[in-house]
Amino acid sequence: MISMSKILKAIWKILKAFYNVFDKLFIVPVSRVVYELSKKIKANTNRFEKILNKPLTLLYLSLGLAILFFYLVDNKVISLVETEAEILVNVPVNVEYNKEAYVVEGVPETVDITLIGRKSDLYLSKQLGEHEVVLDLTDYKASKNPYKVKLMYTQTIDNLSYKLDPQTVSVTISEKVATLKTVTYDLMNQDKLDAKLSVDSVSLNKTEVVVKGSQETIDKIATIKALVDLSDKSFVKEGTYNVDNVSLVAYDDNGAIIKGVEIVPESISATVKLDSYNIKVPLNVLTTGNLLTGKAISSISINGQSDYSINIYGDQQALDSITSVPVTIDVNDQGNSGSKTYNVTISKPTGVRYMSETSASIVVNFGDEKQRLIERVPLSLTKNLDSGLAANVKTYSDRTVDIQIKGVQSVIDNIKPENITTYIDLSGYTVGEHEVNVYVENTDPRVQYVVTKPIKVIISNAK
Repeated sequence: MISMSKILKAIWKILKAFYNVFDKLFIVPVSRVVYELSKKIKANTNRFEKILNKPLTLLYLSLGLAILFFYLVDNKVISLVETEAEILVNVPVNVEYNKEAYVVEGVPETVDITLIGRKSDLYLSKQLGEHEVVLDLTDYKASKNPYKVKLMYTQTIDNLSYKLDPQTVSVTISEKVATLKTVTYDLMNQDKLDAKLSVDSVSLNKTEVVVKGSQETIDKIATIKALVDLSDKSFVKEGTYNVDNVSLVAYDDNGAIIKGVEIVPESISATVKLDSYNIKVPLNVLTTGNLLTGKAISSISINGQSDYSINIYGDQQALDSITSVPVTIDVNDQGNSGSKTYNVTISKPTGVRYMSETSASIVVNFGDEKQRLIERVPLSLTKNLDSGLAANVKTYSDRTVDIQIKGVQSVIDNIKPENITTYIDLSGYTVGEHEVNVYVENTDPRVQYVVTKPIKVIISNAK
């Protein structure tokens, strides 16, 4: 067995070694500092030196300073490691409340977190899963007055300090109500649909949905739209397609999206019927500018044809109102050259998605202008008369007008009085007697019509 004396000798050696290290690291440096200070003290020098010269005094003083230094470092009053800051942006906010009974408004979707601490702790914190910011409203009830509530952050590393931006939020809690709303649809990304295709019809599997939210928010809803996306790659030809997961969105009177409402169900299905509706219409050549005096257009050919048409594609309702596609050429100061060629770009009319041709070559031939007078052409139409009013010509002679026709001889000779459509435009006219101009509907750029005189019209309240 090991004797007690050997144990004591071992302990003494350990204590002696510890004392030597402690003496070297603390007692000697502190003694030197104290010695230098003692030389500068003039008053009570002898007494102070006697106290400091005692070995136990220096030992106790060094030990006290060591304990104080350890305490300051341990409590991070003094840091031996430089601290850094890390900003976490757009951290989601998890709101805890009774979702079946209440609606909460004013909660930000995300917040920013500034973490402060040692670089190693910051790195470790970023690696330990997701950071969670919680707004606990489980003990709050509905109220007309907003609550100011503090956001809470669950720290992954206790040694870090943090700051939330924002730290507190003002929220409003309202009773949740539910109501039925009619669903209509909107077509999205029509420009990505094949230009030759058009939507013939859309039918939804639900015409009504349940909308939940605060009464104030629900009162703002003007419509619920099912957003049918036409960029679906399956829309490649005419036919009927079933589309699932069509998103539903609530809009106000100004067309802005309303947030904070729950739509049940969140999405619906739609049946989309695609068609390739098209019609054939002629190109209608319009002119700007004035020909040289005494000259007129004798003929117009488009791509070598006197009667040229193109196919246009689009919605049937839009195409049915289109009778021709206009193109415009400038004939100002023309006529002496005998002919002129125009290369034009054909612009799509409103509602047209695709045209079989987008450009054309127009050849215009010129000749000498002749004139012809056609007498007593009857008035055909009255346009733009306000509802509730009636219009009649004042005299029998106002029922017809004389029209001067200008063009090359071969063109004006073929014009018959019954083929001329005349009209008066009564937009803005009220009850009373008025003198108005007579116009001729003219789609032929080879001819000019000049009405020789205005007529008198009496406007009265309709019986």
